[in-house]
Amino acid sequence: MDNFKKKANRPNLEYTPIRPQWTGSSKSEVSNYIFGNMKDSMSDVAAQTVAGSTLPLVGMPREDEEAGSYNPFENRKLSHPTSDTETLVHLLKGSLGSGILAMPLAFLHAGLWFGLGATLAVGAICTYCIHILVKCSHILCRRAQIPSLGFADVAETAFLAGPEGVKKYSRLARFIINLFLVLDLMGCCCIYIVFVATNVKQVVDYYTHSHYDVRYYIVLTLFPLILINLIRKLKYLTPFSMIANILIGAGVGITLYYVMTDLPAFSDRKAIADVHHMPMFFGTVIFALEGIGVVMSLENNMKTPQHFIGCPGVLNIGMVVVVALYAAVGFLGYLKYGEETKGSVTLNLPVEDILAQLVKLMIAVAIFLTYSLQFYVPMEIVWKNVQHNFSEHKNAAEYAIRIGMVTITVIIAAALPNIGPFVTLIGAVCLSTLGMMFPAVIELVTFYEKPGYGRFNWVLWKNIFLILFGVVGFITGTYVSIEEFSRHLEEV
Repeated sequence: MDNFKKKANRPNLEYTPIRPQWTGSSKSEVSNYIFGNMKDSMSDVAAQTVAGSTLPLVGMPREDEEAGSYNPFENRKLSHPTSDTETLVHLLKGSLGSGILAMPLAFLHAGLWFGLGATLAVGAICTYCIHILVKCSHILCRRAQIPSLGFADVAETAFLAGPEGVKKYSRLARFIINLFLVLDLMGCCCIYIVFVATNVKQVVDYYTHSHYDVRYYIVLTLFPLILINLIRKLKYLTPFSMIANILIGAGVGITLYYVMTDLPAFSDRKAIADVHHMPMFFGTVIFALEGIGVVMSLENNMKTPQHFIGCPGVLNIGMVVVVALYAAVGFLGYLKYGEETKGSVTLNLPVEDILAQLVKLMIAVAIFLTYSLQFYVPMEIVWKNVQHNFSEHKNAAEYAIRIGMVTITVIIAAALPNIGPFVTLIGAVCLSTLGMMFPAVIELVTFYEKPGYGRFNWVLWKNIFLILFGVVGFITGTYVSIEEFSRHLEEV
């Protein structure tokens, strides 16, 4: 401790990756010094940079939290903050993806009316879990006196500010969340490849009368995917995002036109499906609804982040729209096609109809362009953790890693081309953990001492329920999807 105090008097103290364990009465004084030093050095840094791996791995000062002397919103310095409306648009864009086209398949596994009620319930739970994460982020920003935190940062900071027994796991918490984010988004990239290949195959097969395996089409996507993912700057991907939004919006609109034509009676469809298939429903809905990976980035870049949660709040408005659209597409799609519903509802559209063929190609192009946006985040996480190993030729190393990661997604997609179980597996494994279990654990750690778990420990019991719900979805969804994969391989 004496050596540390001597170093603290030096004018330029640099943080080293050593994890000191502070004991004694001077712990608060040392913590305040470290955080004060860090805040001064970070006062002119953009929130996006602050949300990176810049957290000091020491104890948190708690005194200022209740006094409210630090307002993280006032200390965010953003060059181009987004308005409430812009954030709402980004939230809709981040949540409305290819998952909406898989919703009729989810209703096939749940039944018409049970699927409708369960979709609304799961949507409410997912929205509430996002509330938990953002609320904990605000509390932890005040404790650490940091303007903003990313998803992994929230977990790490929560453990650092939590009970003594969990502090040593702070780095592990950060690693696990980053790992699941990478697995989730890489899995989404694999699903996108399968989605593009199956839609293109259906159109090509009709005109050429050929019946090549979908794996050939998957492999053909490798070279163009490598080319587009050699683009390293996010701003250069913006035009592709705009084109993708236009195409998928038009494609979904035309798909709904087909779906709503000549609908059968409600009685022609199962109200509740076989219980054995319920996990497939859970995994698909979680995959479709869960936009938790982009939430913290959106909130961190808002001009008025206090408007993100609350009533009505940007989050609530956005999620109501998203859940309503997903429920409507799932309900109407299953009502229309019944037991013939496929992994993507576009595959149910008439093959011989020119407009339907155009829809399939439009959405295939849109999803292809969206791949690069999904790929950006896992690539950034991986590169930040390995770039220190390359003192020379960093650009060549980054390009090689990009090519390697894209190739891996294509190989996985070719090995598992059945899109239905694939969607369920990603939803069950990654998004039940990221979207339900992790936010619940973060709140338990954050609320451990202050403000506590409330009367009758309701916060504790509520989060235990969320964790168990996520665990059940994780286990059952994984088991059923693997079983479906095995059955598909046996048929091949």
